[in-house]
Amino acid sequence: MMNKYEKAPELEPIPKKIINLAWILVLGAIMPLLDSTMVNIAVKHLSTDFSTGLDMIQWVITGYVLSMAISVPLAGWAVQRFNGKWLMIGANILFLATSIASGLSWSINSMIVFRIIQGSSAGFIMTLVTTLAVEVAGKERMGCLMSTISIPMVLGPIFGPVIGAVIVQFLSWRYIFFVNIPIGIFAITLMILKLPNFTPSNIKTKSDFIGIILLGASSSALIYGITRAAKNATFNNSTTIGFVVAGIAFLAIYTVHAAFKKEQAILPLHLFKSKNFSAVMVGLFLTGIATNGPMLLLPLFFQNIMGFSVLSAGLILIPQGLGMLVARPLIGKLTDQLGACNVVLVSLALAIIGTIPFVIFNEASSLIVVCVVLFVRGIGIGGITIPMMTDAYTGMVKQEIAQASVGTRLVQSIGGGFGSATLATVVSLSIQGKEPTISLMTTAYHNGFMLALVLSLIMFIPALFLTNKASHKSANSTTAP
Repeated sequence: MMNKYEKAPELEPIPKKIINLAWILVLGAIMPLLDSTMVNIAVKHLSTDFSTGLDMIQWVITGYVLSMAISVPLAGWAVQRFNGKWLMIGANILFLATSIASGLSWSINSMIVFRIIQGSSAGFIMTLVTTLAVEVAGKERMGCLMSTISIPMVLGPIFGPVIGAVIVQFLSWRYIFFVNIPIGIFAITLMILKLPNFTPSNIKTKSDFIGIILLGASSSALIYGITRAAKNATFNNSTTIGFVVAGIAFLAIYTVHAAFKKEQAILPLHLFKSKNFSAVMVGLFLTGIATNGPMLLLPLFFQNIMGFSVLSAGLILIPQGLGMLVARPLIGKLTDQLGACNVVLVSLALAIIGTIPFVIFNEASSLIVVCVVLFVRGIGIGGITIPMMTDAYTGMVKQEIAQASVGTRLVQSIGGGFGSATLATVVSLSIQGKEPTISLMTTAYHNGFMLALVLSLIMFIPALFLTNKASHKSANSTTAP
């Protein structure tokens, strides 16, 4: 008999072959995740070189994000019908080709077109990485495999801005795209040689193109409306209200559509009958605001309040990345052994502890203390997304894995955009119409971090509905004859 205080039994190590496959998939995801963070650094240089305003340049980023969101449901359908290996290879080839084309752009219009195509391939890559990794991992090893495929998601936001700043400062913004050439060639070669064929989960499934269009339109409308809120420093503007309402309307129509399509829908409604899947969807959305939102505020805080350069602001965030890397292997193992519930609860507590000081930090705060706090925060946020993503697939059959990936990837995209825009809007509203003194700006950033803290506390609610394997095993052993 095992009581609830005893440690869950150790799982057998993951076979080396499976780990190697996971690393190959990770290589395929490095390009889009590094690229998306590095481009932000080059916005001013693009504006200068192309002699155009920031409103036009912003479409280099916005077009990429919107096309990425639109392509996610299409990728979820495609992986059910076609060999996942060649879909992944094709998406990487397209991403590499459009990276080269973006670097060779001769006008802002040509760059926007290339970035839109690049975003669609990125949506395929990120959806396929998750889906294929879950297939090779097996139900008992998803936590450890998720911790492996999450490496680019951890490293991208931390090291992307640093690498981008170095490239822009010493070379040219064009090399932000050209740096993908060796990475892409290496990843594609390994995929061709080493990645196994993936049998389609439901080759006879009917094409739910109506559902794909509705979900794509909903997510893109919501993301665009939210980004306009950040630009206008308020959610009370006609563009934001119009696109958010349209996004909600498309989502409502999709719900009716999915009710009739049932299992043939690109994202079937029956998946939400699982309390842990529903909890993951709510949790991932809140994570976008509570943990990803501060990712935008932190470098701005260091630049605008503490007087750091872009490169220095990127470097000071490295302790947070190290904390995430330190937590990653342990989080995956604990998730497989204990379930997601307790892991997320403890990680949330650490993330909150690592965020509270930013409500009081100012321009005179000790850098040593800041680094320690960022390290603790990194450990905390590193243990939130992995267990939730793992728990999303608990108890699902092969066909449902691709369908669930559509849901998790879409809600992450919308939550991430919503988080960044919401916190940026809070900061902008706090200084709107006033003289932007250091004291006032510090208070504005404090307000943004406070909102992140409040939402982090709310995240405890969906976390309680995640899987808790230890308690299940305890119950089973107690009732055993």
